[in-house]
Amino acid sequence: MEDEKIISMLLLNKHKHLINSLKLTRLSMLIGLGLILFLFESLIPRPLPWLKPGFAHVATLLALYMMGNATALIVIITRVLVGSLLLGSLFNPTFILALGGGVMATLAMILIKHQFSQTFSIFGISIIGATVHNLTQLILVELIIVHRIEVFYLSSFMMLSSIFTGFIVALVSYLIILKVPNAANLQLKHKDIPIAD
Repeated sequence: MEDEKIISMLLLNKHKHLINSLKLTRLSMLIGLGLILFLFESLIPRPLPWLKPGFAHVATLLALYMMGNATALIVIITRVLVGSLLLGSLFNPTFILALGGGVMATLAMILIKHQFSQTFSIFGISIIGATVHNLTQLILVELIIVHRIEVFYLSSFMMLSSIFTGFIVALVSYLIILKVPNAANLQLKHKDIPIAD
């Protein structure tokens, strides 16, 4: 009887270790994906110095739906820190804009997903995240760079770009989630994906 308890405890510990290893592997892959997309985006010409397509947020959205709120925040913060370190922009205004926009967008998506998951699909949540990201960056640009209220004239253009990029990020994330084995065991449920919002 005692031997059975010991074997049962060993098997339980091994199972926990495998689960933790799987979580760590998935987290590392998501951070890596975010970094690759972040570095790729840095090569794309942009109309404004801080404005990027936002494709790196695929990793954050995947983390939110596949692994939960805390993981999404870890992915965005780590991705911005390591990406900025690689590009030599750590702690400069670009870094502040990326981190501020990314964290606020992730917090907004966490809130909407938690409170209004029956109303908003992954597409709606992604568009809201992109909108919050762009608005946060505009506010930070006004506060720490240009100090001119006229910067908010760009808000209409940035809202339109938020709809487009938010939809693309959600579509890519959704297609990846569909390909993940055992996706039903993750946080994404079929009801979260209506054809349209």
